[in-house]
Amino acid sequence: MPLIELKERSVRVILAPMEGVADAFMRNLLTDIGGYDLCVSEFIRIVDQLLPRKVFRRMCPELYNGSRTEAGVPIRVQLLGQDPQWMAENAYRAVAMGSHGLDLNFGCPARTVNKNLGGASLLRDPESIYQIVKEVRGAVPDDQVLSAKIRLGWDCKSQCVEIAQAIRDAGAKELTVHARTKEEGYKPPAHWQYIKLIKDSIDIPVIANGEIWSKADYIKCKEVSGCDDVMIGRGAVAIPNLARVLKGGDKMQWCEVKQLLIKYSEIETTGSKEKYYPQRIKQWLRYIAMQYTEGQELFIRVRSIKSTNDILKALAE
Repeated sequence: MPLIELKERSVRVILAPMEGVADAFMRNLLTDIGGYDLCVSEFIRIVDQLLPRKVFRRMCPELYNGSRTEAGVPIRVQLLGQDPQWMAENAYRAVAMGSHGLDLNFGCPARTVNKNLGGASLLRDPESIYQIVKEVRGAVPDDQVLSAKIRLGWDCKSQCVEIAQAIRDAGAKELTVHARTKEEGYKPPAHWQYIKLIKDSIDIPVIANGEIWSKADYIKCKEVSGCDDVMIGRGAVAIPNLARVLKGGDKMQWCEVKQLLIKYSEIETTGSKEKYYPQRIKQWLRYIAMQYTEGQELFIRVRSIKSTNDILKALAE
């Protein structure tokens, strides 16, 4: 009987919903490079009303394009809020408008969000998370994936399994775990071993997130967490082709990164976007500087420059 060679399953790479970083243009830029299987939008804040369709399209203009980036990568709308009924009504609207499933944010550490009982603040109350997920699951058609993103807890990790099980029991079909608590912010290390505890406790797919900056990081994360699939955030902007690197490609050369920065600048300096450009390009360069010596030199050069034209000159040189 002939032997059947089993191929290793390819990693599924998801672009993280980075608030103020991974907007529609950045999503297009990164997915055009390749390697991504899914994007999650920046969160849409839900309070006490059904938002008009124009809000969803403003935050996720890919809805005009079959909920895909220009490169054809599907995007899933993410909602953030604490009222189960309004979350459910807005979730139904997002999916009806074409979102590829629906994601719920239980991990945002921003102070303004948390003081209004959104994002990571809900990690202190697994029952509230359960009620939100359950209500949203009832509103979202069964053929649409309902996913959630969490951290390991608010200020300790003792409830991480309970939180994950509440999300599973309420009907979610995927869970992304950022392997830090809210209080740990983005400080290394990421505690991937806790993702393993969660993965072993629930029977839905678990996606690892946190401190994945290279192929070596991915391999170690997979070994510790037991997760094949990953969501990448800051690493995705530090190495713009990181998704391809995780799938076996080589790290993008500096000359390619520089051309990408120029392309980004050409769009971000048009019209009303221009006033935000200096802050945004410096934000991006701060991440690139972590992985490229030339990027560090460029960041040091432009970080005190306020003029868009002077920043563009520095890029051109």
